Amino acid sequence: MRLSQFFFQTLREAQGDAEIPSHQLLLRAGLVRQVASGIFAYLPLGQRVKRRIEEIVREEMDAIGGQEVVLPVVQPADLWRESARWHQIGSDMARLKDRNGRDLCLAMTHEEVVTSLIRDVVRSYRQMPCLLYQVQTKFRDEPRPRGGLIRMREFTMKDGYSFHVDAGDLDDWYEKVFQAYTNIFRRCGLDAVAVRSDPGMMGGSDAHEFIEPAPSGEDTILSCEACGYRANRQVARFGKDQPVAEERLPLEEVHTPGTATIDDLAFFLDIPSTKTAKAMFMVATVPDDQGGEVGAADRFVFAVLRGDMELSDTKLCNAVGALQLRPATPEEIRAVGAEPGFGSPLGIDRSQTLLVVDDLVPACFNLVAGANRIDYHVVNVNYGRDYEADIIADIAAAGDGDACPVCGGGLRADQGIEVGNIFKLGAKYSKAMNAGYLDQENVSRPIVMGCYGIGIDRLMASIVERHHDDNGICWPVAAAPFQVVVVDLSGGDPRVSEVAESVYETLVSAELEVLFDDRDDRAGVKFKDADLMGIPVRLTVGRRGVEKGVVELKMRRSGEMKDVPLGDGLVRAVMELSET
Repeated sequence: MRLSQFFFQTLREAQGDAEIPSHQLLLRAGLVRQVASGIFAYLPLGQRVKRRIEEIVREEMDAIGGQEVVLPVVQPADLWRESARWHQIGSDMARLKDRNGRDLCLAMTHEEVVTSLIRDVVRSYRQMPCLLYQVQTKFRDEPRPRGGLIRMREFTMKDGYSFHVDAGDLDDWYEKVFQAYTNIFRRCGLDAVAVRSDPGMMGGSDAHEFIEPAPSGEDTILSCEACGYRANRQVARFGKDQPVAEERLPLEEVHTPGTATIDDLAFFLDIPSTKTAKAMFMVATVPDDQGGEVGAADRFVFAVLRGDMELSDTKLCNAVGALQLRPATPEEIRAVGAEPGFGSPLGIDRSQTLLVVDDLVPACFNLVAGANRIDYHVVNVNYGRDYEADIIADIAAAGDGDACPVCGGGLRADQGIEVGNIFKLGAKYSKAMNAGYLDQENVSRPIVMGCYGIGIDRLMASIVERHHDDNGICWPVAAAPFQVVVVDLSGGDPRVSEVAESVYETLVSAELEVLFDDRDDRAGVKFKDADLMGIPVRLTVGRRGVEKGVVELKMRRSGEMKDVPLGDGLVRAVMELSET
């Protein structure tokens, strides 16, 4: 491909809202352009990288017996009603109607469609196990798109679905996909690690995320070097120090002006934050089957933790069976008899409230909690004597330095980017949508399912996050848009230009993917663009080199430079280097 005919434009500076390296460099190198918030167009250079990544994914999925399909982006609401998710998923799903008034949606995932497909085809245990996958567009109306390709609204996903006779067969295939994912990320030049995660709206019994370590990542991973425990902070367990038993003292209300935060309160009373109770007010969307159709309803949730701990929204969601969670408004808080900043479970309207207490709180003594009126707190609040919960559960988020739940060692917190996930769905969808098979005894049983996703766009961004320097992207060979860039520095000299053309044609004839910078531009501009694009091997054809019968070869990643003789040896040298 001749750069003079290539549809691209490099930028010296990225757009103002591009904060992380991958977002900046993908824009500057001319791979993508932002069309709207969370929506991007791929230019030819970016599409070549995307296609290379997709082919790696396809090769590894095919290697374990996967079969590629294409499922519709526009889906009928009736399928989502069968699974009960039509009313359970909120504004993240884009809904529309056709000309006949039928409800449709844009796919954010494909469990319903693939389950309807499999129930129409599979009749017998002999037809399983089976693994179907696709590389398809999704749309999720993210409230806060960020990081360029890290969190988008429209994105490309490799989603796969496996179908089994029982949980044991699913376990075997789960391990196969686990290894395939490990291969994919390794081939893409990443060091993604698998961590236990929350199944979320997907449902099922078990789930793992593959996290690529990156300072710009929005996921926090807690890991223990001593025993290997590793989990996403959303669900990570940790050891909680049990307080020393005390005599329960009588309640006493105290004036605490200007203490709407735990830190302010602890400072004012000269006590550690471990002697306080933290109140968190949330509204949970929970399943509601009233009226004959499974829908969703809002429920006010009052969560109580020890003051030094943070709430895990995911753990709280799981504890109350919520589909989603949001902070309560001041008006909603006051409606149950509590006061923002000074709230406690003392005296609230329990008929309107689901009270959830972290499992450490019942073991604590004489905590300071809000008095449910501004500038006042109550000291010596004790669980069991002064209030009781509807639910006691682990709802606290683990943090750096907390105790490992397995061996007691210290947990380390690291940031990362989720690049893939795998779920054991079990029979969640097959039971809801009547997808069954006949076993060896001719007995009808529900199909057992697994689900496996990889975000292609996010994977591309993660590669750039790991492989870049001050001058631009440093693509791993497997994901690079071209293997080599030939830079013509003839400066109008026909003899040098002829050699540059010959080098380009020779490499193309050898079936290498070559970008030929034949533009009439300064050497500095060409070198900067080559570095910015990140093509692994650069060959420079200039007057001095041609006079000596050599071209200059530079490795993008290492910066190593050497002269390579013109002729057959040039092709061999480039091919060897472009494969490493």
